[in-house]
Amino acid sequence: MTERRPTLAVWKFASCDGCQLTLLDCEDELLPIAGAVEISYFLEASSAEGPGPYDLSLVEGSVTTPRDVERIRHVRDVSRHLVTIGACATAGGVQALRNFADVADFRAAVYASPEYVETLAESTAISLNVPVDFELRGCPIDRGQLVEVITAFLAGRRPDIPDHSVCFACKRRGVVCLPVASGTPCLGPVTHAGCGALCPSYGRGCYGCFGPSVSTNMPAFIPLLRRDGMSDRDIVRVLRTYNAAEPQFAEASTPLAEEDT
Repeated sequence: MTERRPTLAVWKFASCDGCQLTLLDCEDELLPIAGAVEISYFLEASSAEGPGPYDLSLVEGSVTTPRDVERIRHVRDVSRHLVTIGACATAGGVQALRNFADVADFRAAVYASPEYVETLAESTAISLNVPVDFELRGCPIDRGQLVEVITAFLAGRRPDIPDHSVCFACKRRGVVCLPVASGTPCLGPVTHAGCGALCPSYGRGCYGCFGPSVSTNMPAFIPLLRRDGMSDRDIVRVLRTYNAAEPQFAEASTPLAEEDT
């Protein structure tokens, strides 16, 4: 008798598909994963639509429409474990910029017949709509971390994903601290690790694509960005990029945006 393999589903909400493509880009790692699980639902890779229930669901994208609210509740109902992947799913994504403005104005500017477009006033993280079992950050996510998350849930353990800041990654790679050495503005001290300090290793300050680290001190950090030459408007822009609605970034950017208006 053949042992039943765990079932995997991958779902898309409002997003650019980049995190799903990260899974497809796992190349050598993807073959063992495919051999260990039954990929029951993954429209980015296959037209097959297994009915579920699923042992593990990976969800990319944010909730932006009334239909999304219904869909994510269904996904939660048919999933034993639900993991959100990427900045859209964990923090609302770039589209969460609407949260700080009037979405009706955006809709009217873009669509010839905005009255036919159903959308919500805010783009929200999946966890604000249903319970999730784990959040994997990044824009896009790191494929090594993705493989670790899938492997962990298949093995019945907690994923071993570091929760420290990008500064730790810089130290491990031997990257010189850019703010200290050259006065380059950098979000590394308040950004969740996961990218391997990619931008700092090329002399470019971190811009926070993995969202805030577990412990941030934004009131103390904002003056350092000013010291390194950033205006309040620039600080608002860098905090409101990929993780605009993440509470730590949103709370830090809102007073600065109000002062600038």
